[in-house]
Amino acid sequence: MSQAFSPKKGAKWALPLASFAAAAGLGIAGHLFPGFAYGRKAGDDFVHFLLEMASVLPAMFLLVGLFEVWVPRAVIERYAGRRSGAAAVPWMILLATLQAGPLYGAYPVAVGLWRKGCAAWNVFIYLGMFSALKIPLLTFEVSFLGWEFSLARTAVTVPVFTGLGILLAKLLPRDYIPPAVLSEDR
Repeated sequence: MSQAFSPKKGAKWALPLASFAAAAGLGIAGHLFPGFAYGRKAGDDFVHFLLEMASVLPAMFLLVGLFEVWVPRAVIERYAGRRSGAAAVPWMILLATLQAGPLYGAYPVAVGLWRKGCAAWNVFIYLGMFSALKIPLLTFEVSFLGWEFSLARTAVTVPVFTGLGILLAKLLPRDYIPPAVLSEDR
């Protein structure tokens, strides 16, 4: 059964389409008018980012799909659910550290974790650890700044993101379900 166009659904797409049109317009103007360097830079950055996303997102969606199919909900609830307590933090660190890719690739995994019963604080901890403790990031950090710096930063990062995850979860209503998870469950 097809649904008719509604203003609410149209407004949902208005900002992304307007952003796309603006970036494309700036890029075209930059190439048409050689003195408009800002437009050329915006257009080139837009194409670069679009190609990067096109190269990363299919693999991320494939991995997330495999995660959805292969990992049972009971496993996530046991090791990272509301009753898992502090024992879930090492699991979130391990998952975040072993995953590669840009930060926007972590959001589908976070939604998948939440849908499978992961506690809110563990989702927040996962996102924080993903942004700070990925193996590729750590290898570059060690090669440029040394082991001492990397270990000191990790020793600060883990408790900070763990505390932030717990704090952010306490700020959410107890029965909160994100709109992305809610719309997928229907």
